Amino acid sequence: MHPSAYFSQTSIFGHTLKRWLTFVSFALLAFFSAAHPGWTQDNIAGSVDQQLDSLRQQITSIQTALKNEAALDDATLSKMKADALGAGAEADRIARDIEPQLIAVQARLAELGKPSQDTKEAKDVAAQREQLEKDSSAFDSQVKLARLLSVEADQASEQVSTVRRTQLQARLGERTTSILSKPFWTQLVSELPQNLQRVQALLDSINQSARSTSTQVWLAIAVGIIIVTLARIQLGNALLAFTSTRVPHGRLRRSVYALVLTLLAVATPFLITELLKMGLRWDDGLSEKAMNFLGSLIGIICFSGFIAGIGYALLSPGRPSWRLLPLHDRLAHRMRKFPLVFALVVALCWIAELVTTAINAGLTTAVAINCIVALMLGATMALGIQRAERMWRHIKNSEPDQAHVTPIWLRMTTVLIWVALSISTISLLTGYVALGSFVIKQIAWIAVVVCSTYLLMVLVDDTCMLLSSTAPDPDAKHTVLPTPQARDQAAVLLSGAARAIVLLLATMLLLAPFGEGPNELIHRIGQLNDGLSIGEVQIKPSAITQAVLVLVLGFIGLRLLKQWLEKRYLPTTSLDTGMQVSASTLFGYAGGIIAVALAMSAAGIGLERIAWVASALSVGIGFGLQAVVQNFVSGLILLAERPVKVGDWVSLGGVEGDIRRINVRATEIQMGDRSTVIVPNSEFITKTVRNVTHASPLGLVQIKLPLPFDIDAEHARALIMDAFTSNPDILDTPAPNVQLDGIDKGYLVFNATGFASSPRLTYGIRSNLLFDVLKRLREADIPLERINTMLLGTNSNEHAEEK
Repeated sequence: MHPSAYFSQTSIFGHTLKRWLTFVSFALLAFFSAAHPGWTQDNIAGSVDQQLDSLRQQITSIQTALKNEAALDDATLSKMKADALGAGAEADRIARDIEPQLIAVQARLAELGKPSQDTKEAKDVAAQREQLEKDSSAFDSQVKLARLLSVEADQASEQVSTVRRTQLQARLGERTTSILSKPFWTQLVSELPQNLQRVQALLDSINQSARSTSTQVWLAIAVGIIIVTLARIQLGNALLAFTSTRVPHGRLRRSVYALVLTLLAVATPFLITELLKMGLRWDDGLSEKAMNFLGSLIGIICFSGFIAGIGYALLSPGRPSWRLLPLHDRLAHRMRKFPLVFALVVALCWIAELVTTAINAGLTTAVAINCIVALMLGATMALGIQRAERMWRHIKNSEPDQAHVTPIWLRMTTVLIWVALSISTISLLTGYVALGSFVIKQIAWIAVVVCSTYLLMVLVDDTCMLLSSTAPDPDAKHTVLPTPQARDQAAVLLSGAARAIVLLLATMLLLAPFGEGPNELIHRIGQLNDGLSIGEVQIKPSAITQAVLVLVLGFIGLRLLKQWLEKRYLPTTSLDTGMQVSASTLFGYAGGIIAVALAMSAAGIGLERIAWVASALSVGIGFGLQAVVQNFVSGLILLAERPVKVGDWVSLGGVEGDIRRINVRATEIQMGDRSTVIVPNSEFITKTVRNVTHASPLGLVQIKLPLPFDIDAEHARALIMDAFTSNPDILDTPAPNVQLDGIDKGYLVFNATGFASSPRLTYGIRSNLLFDVLKRLREADIPLERINTMLLGTNSNEHAEEK
């Protein structure tokens, strides 16, 4: 299906206008119902019944026409499918509009309750009940009828699609007289005079309309064309300056420049042809047939402009640094004229077919035109591929020092195109014109769709990647901005989702030559909003979008509240640091669960429907997730009971250090050598844990000294005590103490103890005290004797520090 067929189909905007008019009519009915109490539900029901009857007649006429499918051409089938799709959409809209009214009426009936058999009901209540039951029955029947009509419309649409596919397959398998045979040309020559007369009649009609327009109008149109041409040149220069200065630095400049160049290539011929069309129809002298011909002609010209624009934008022969495709400069310069030539050939081919259809040419003429234009199109593509391959071989031979490698997928694609062109050419020459023409046009259509998809995907990716490269504003001190890693992740996810949508649309566009037009494609996109049913859960794109929005906003709000708790509120309380961290962590867990629950509710998944998920998970927990759940529950117990907390010095199974973080599954312990040990939370619940700082954060500093038996014990005790009291790191309360621990093998053993503010400081303090005590003893001429008892510290934390 070429672009001229698109402009001959019933536009989807007609159905959209119909929906808006229906909406306005319902609004007017509601207004008159409020303004005039006499305007009752019966009037509204009557209007809906008329619409449903009209839709039923429309669907019935389509089903009746399909019984004689042999007499239906492709244009008629296309219009029938568009009508069926529009009828189905209208029926769905009517059902959606009536359902709230039905629910409201049923709710009012439920409020009235069932009438009592013992007592007689009041007349006004009985009348109200009777009216509500009548309205409920009417609304219910209308909803059911609308849904039935929607199903019938979808079935009629599928039947039309089946007929179109069958006709397409039949046409592809038909064989006519070969273009190389003499009878073919004999028949063509016999039809030539009649076809020329019809062409002349069409041209005379257009010429007569042109002559009826005054010279002043044509001069104004010529001035308008000159203005459009000059504006195109100025816009091109302004576009280059704008993208160079205003668009953020990076790849986005290239993709935006390529997109706007393509749009300008479409807009310029469109405006010029519309001005010419306005001059031809100035006095309304054109017939409807000529108007349709000109409308299709403008569509072909715009489509050809699009082909030339996107080809030139992707090649960018004059600006290698702005080129989107990874092409060699010489290859891009060599192929710079191909997009324009290809666009002109496409325009000539489809204009020839359009003229053939407009003049209702004979079968032989139509076959000849179709065969010739297909051969022209195939020859143009073959010459372009050959030109590119020859240039690429020349580049590789002239630059042997550089590794020019042709990707395997590109080589396979080129081979497939050559095979397809060869098959189509043989088919055209042997009489299978429909098959050969279809293959060649399909290749051209795929090329256009692939180029368009590539440009859109690059533009989408560049736009999304701009989010990741945006730096936070340093002046915004109180603004909570995502971290660079979070921005990068969001940009990658957004880019992937957007490119997936582009690929989906491209796939749908590739189906267009197989019998689907814009209305069908737009209807397919609209059906995506109906969602997917999984059991009793209806998953819709709108609901998913709403759920994602609720989840994102929920976590952003949770993050703001956590920061407020951690930085503003909790520091003002009497809670210690560990308790503040525990409270913040518990708040984060609870808030995360609430945000997920709200998101699931926004997606249409009620919390009561998660029971089966929990049942399924219980089986998995029973087999393989016991440890995970055990650690999770243990983490909650640690945060609630707080046997250990962040900042505590603990010893567990040979691991000793500070608790830095308590996570959902495990706890992080920082050792004395600054390494981190990850311990499962269940270890803290099921095993014995030594918490040095649980009851008191003080650290014990202990020194044992062996001294000779004949020294003055009181004097030695005073020297050691003075060393402890003069050390600034030893606390006054509890006060240090020096005791005579005993007599061992003729030596006096003194045991000196003191307390520090933290057990993490005891090792350094003990070392300083030893230096000081030894100095004082030497100054007092008190020798230390060599005995087997080592200088010990009773605090095991000191051993950990020594290690």
